[in-house]
Amino acid sequence: MASSSIASCCFYSNSPLTPSNSASTSTTHFALSFSHTIFDGSTNISSLKKAPWSSSRTYAKFDKFQGDNLEETPNTSPVETQEQAVQEEQQEEDDSCLPSDLEGAVRQSSQASSLFVSAGGMRAIVELLIPQLQFLDDEGAQAELWELSRLFVDTLIEETGSQRVKAIFPDAGAAALLKYRWKDAAFGFSSLSDRKPVEKEDEIIVMVVPDYQMLGYVEKIASDLSDDPPRPLIMWNPRLISEDVGVGINVRNLRRYFLSTFTPVYSMRPLPSGAVFRCYPGLWKVFYDDKDRPNRYLLAKELVSRPNAEDLEIIFGEVEGKSDEGPSLFSQAASIFSSLNRFMKAISK
Repeated sequence: MASSSIASCCFYSNSPLTPSNSASTSTTHFALSFSHTIFDGSTNISSLKKAPWSSSRTYAKFDKFQGDNLEETPNTSPVETQEQAVQEEQQEEDDSCLPSDLEGAVRQSSQASSLFVSAGGMRAIVELLIPQLQFLDDEGAQAELWELSRLFVDTLIEETGSQRVKAIFPDAGAAALLKYRWKDAAFGFSSLSDRKPVEKEDEIIVMVVPDYQMLGYVEKIASDLSDDPPRPLIMWNPRLISEDVGVGINVRNLRRYFLSTFTPVYSMRPLPSGAVFRCYPGLWKVFYDDKDRPNRYLLAKELVSRPNAEDLEIIFGEVEGKSDEGPSLFSQAASIFSSLNRFMKAISK
């Protein structure tokens, strides 16, 4: 497979993808101020905004960053120009790795997956923990999800150069419908319940939103892919742990023996006042709102491993301690993490 040319997690705006169920030509757009559904079951889905395509870099909160209008400036010396460039580069460091919108996140996650596979990685997870991809019962939500999954697979094919990618969908009905709609797709189709979902010729396997009810099929396919010849498996937005399942022994074993064998190559989790982000091969990053620059983030901390609820509680507590504003959304975030500590520890045992 060809090695990916993507060298970092920086994202630049791309042409929009229009879901098949909409006549609009605008990009999908959402705010990053939502908590994951495991934190707050009452979280509402944000409405889709319309934003024109732009070739300029955009930043945090998946909101188009609007800079001040450029004005003519007096001539400056080369030294002053260089210092100004360095200052601008430093201002971009904290949140420049964040994508500009949902489609950008999907493309970026596919690029990260390509890097992982090209480096010899075998099991990867992509997590886009946002309401639009969690509440699939809403009108049009599934159609949008399928379109985004195609964007992920198409980008993966472009980045890896692989000619034999298989997309495995949750059920046979969805696989058949999408195969009929996407006659020009460059990848194969199957479902988790198919008698033979993977062929020997398949080079990379992508499971699209596998859920807990199909866990037995998921584990069997993953086990089969470990045999000769071993092939990479990417789980795109898996829903293998649900609030409805609880924190029993099955969930603990799932985390300990199965999910622990996968590498989260991409993770985007919005928080009440920030976000947790990881883009392979980078570190885990915890961001918080920049009070002086709307729709921008500041980096609170980088970690080698995924931060748990206790880590986030400490990090946001430290951020609030440095703030002059007193109680704020940081307090809300910290209280959420505190109340979830026992839950997270229970399922991690």
